[in-house]
Amino acid sequence: MTSSEGHIKFQKNGRYFTLGDPMGNKKLLIALHGYGHLAEFFIRKFNKVDLNEYFVICPEGLHRYYHNGTSGKVGASWMTKEDRLHDIEDYISFLNAILEHFTSLYTFKSKTLLGFSQGGATASRWLAYSKHTFDKFILWATVFPPDMEKEYTIKFRDSKNYFVFGKSDEYYTQDNIKEHHEELEALKIPIEMITFDGNHNIHDETLLYILNE
Repeated sequence: MTSSEGHIKFQKNGRYFTLGDPMGNKKLLIALHGYGHLAEFFIRKFNKVDLNEYFVICPEGLHRYYHNGTSGKVGASWMTKEDRLHDIEDYISFLNAILEHFTSLYTFKSKTLLGFSQGGATASRWLAYSKHTFDKFILWATVFPPDMEKEYTIKFRDSKNYFVFGKSDEYYTQDNIKEHHEELEALKIPIEMITFDGNHNIHDETLLYILNE
């Protein structure tokens, strides 16, 4: 007898970390971490952000695992290739819940969404598939999901978009980066390409330039 696959919905707790005080009509920055990060540590990369102007939220991927074996350092992931469509549905629901919670309590003068590394595909799908909009969208050290249906790319014409890479990124060559930028332009997504002297990481000066632009 062959097995059969099933799915069932249930409630799950999702974790996030914040920086700053949401009171006072601040600007909102939501930053999604890369593969293997934890939000508790990823949010430290935004310590240079002016918290008089910004309130920062870093949600954490819903899947945690040990980096090595069965103990020690823990990381989180947004999804894998396994049962991916349900994982996408789950993290979009999770991210919607975070945004709707804070926007129901506080007023924000603008909203920026940043996706770093694996978090870039997550951020792209969230913006494309949800009802929410952002004033700025930042793809950082990552590429646009190649399987994104073209009809959803129209959503990105309503935001100011940035494509950011370090010149020494260990996961992408300069030719790779140029090719992906051309693919975004072919989709008619208006996007500004920014490079900096550095590797696969958040670069303080570049981040502050984009946030203050």
